[in-house]
Amino acid sequence: MPLEAAPGPLERPIDLYFEDFRPGQRFRLGSWLVTEDEILEFALKYDPQPFHRDPELARTTAFQGLIASGWQTAGVWMRLYCEEVLLRSSSLGSPGIQEVRWLAPVRPGDRLTGEVEVVEVRPSARHRERGTVVMRGQLWDQMEERKMRMAAFGLFGRRPGSTTAEDAGGT
Repeated sequence: MPLEAAPGPLERPIDLYFEDFRPGQRFRLGSWLVTEDEILEFALKYDPQPFHRDPELARTTAFQGLIASGWQTAGVWMRLYCEEVLLRSSSLGSPGIQEVRWLAPVRPGDRLTGEVEVVEVRPSARHRERGTVVMRGQLWDQMEERKMRMAAFGLFGRRPGSTTAEDAGGT
């Protein structure tokens, strides 16, 4: 049975290539309302710790109530990042993340809003048709409390016709 995508613009024309990213550039991402049902569903499948999967038991923990898994929080950021940046870009995937920090618990009813900032851009010396973008992402809630921050790498294709020998100065 195929999975259904959550509502959102999944098919968009590519208008963002490696050359369009600049250090200091910020992308405001959308927002996502975290529900108790989502927290419980994610926990039962992927992170069944008591404070993620059982509201009664969660009250007896240090968190004093149900909280979302940090991995679910990262997944929310990824969804928002996809909708605003990746699905309109020449994204070629990612070689990984440098760090992820969960700064405060995410609770049912929190509305998370995201942002990503470009830290560095490096054209590839070996693969002139692409480059690496180093970025910082974050999520905060409706009270402007920062919930998560991360540093990650993205690979992006170069604009067709822009891969000359002079362009390949990086890694």
